[in-house]
Amino acid sequence: MARCQAIKPNGERCKIEAIPDAEWCWSHHPDYEQARRRRASKAGKRGGRGRPQAELSNIKGRLSDLADDVLEGRQDKGVAAVTSQVLNVYLRAVSVELKAREQLELVERLEALEEALEQRKGERRYRA
Repeated sequence: MARCQAIKPNGERCKIEAIPDAEWCWSHHPDYEQARRRRASKAGKRGGRGRPQAELSNIKGRLSDLADDVLEGRQDKGVAAVTSQVLNVYLRAVSVELKAREQLELVERLEALEEALEQRKGERRYRA
């Protein structure tokens, strides 16, 4: 495979392999400029995959502490029950947020695959 012919802003040549039958990689190919801009506009607007894990660990710790406090008599059972219900609702919200994020990522991947398929429609493939 040929290397991408693009020159990066620092003056170095791109080291990524070029797309078949093209002289640029996906990151530098002019046909993919719109897709790159769409993805870049979403960058930083969504949390990373680590955020829900950190929130879940935090809530698990709080629920564990709450259970210990109830069992040792430091917390009223009624207050603990309501607190655990609120934390459960929060857990559900985190779960829904994670599912929505995964769905959006799948849509983005599907769009990228559709774009690649569209690019290949005009190409002829010969197999030996």
